[in-house]
Amino acid sequence: MADTITLRQLGPDDVDLLMAVEPGLFDYAVRPEQARAFLDEPLHEIILAFDGDQAVGMASGQVLLHPDKAPAFFVNEVGVRDTYQRRGIAKRLCAALMQVARARGCEGIWLATEGDNAAARALYRSLDARETGEIVVYDWDGAMDA
Repeated sequence: MADTITLRQLGPDDVDLLMAVEPGLFDYAVRPEQARAFLDEPLHEIILAFDGDQAVGMASGQVLLHPDKAPAFFVNEVGVRDTYQRRGIAKRLCAALMQVARARGCEGIWLATEGDNAAARALYRSLDARETGEIVVYDWDGAMDA
């Protein structure tokens, strides 16, 4: 049940916790140097969902600063283990991440997903997100391959 799932916002002291995440939650194995750099960067945020000691979901993002606007927040990634999907965990993770962003003074929260990712699109609609159109994504060095 989703009500047995706990959420934890990670900080700089949680590298060991992030390194202990079993394979399959992230796209690739967690790299120690990247985990440390991510958690040490004050503009980065990550929240993990746990069932007991097992990390079963995650949502990450970062504060975006602009010289002429209030801070915005980019939701970088949301993921839930296959066996835990469709239990409301992703929705809870996103809501918690948005709460963190708003508490940090962010006035805009945004993300992008693939047009054929029906599950993600349904999730974001359920969180009252506005779906925009006519956006074109460009990438370099295979950034969109992962």
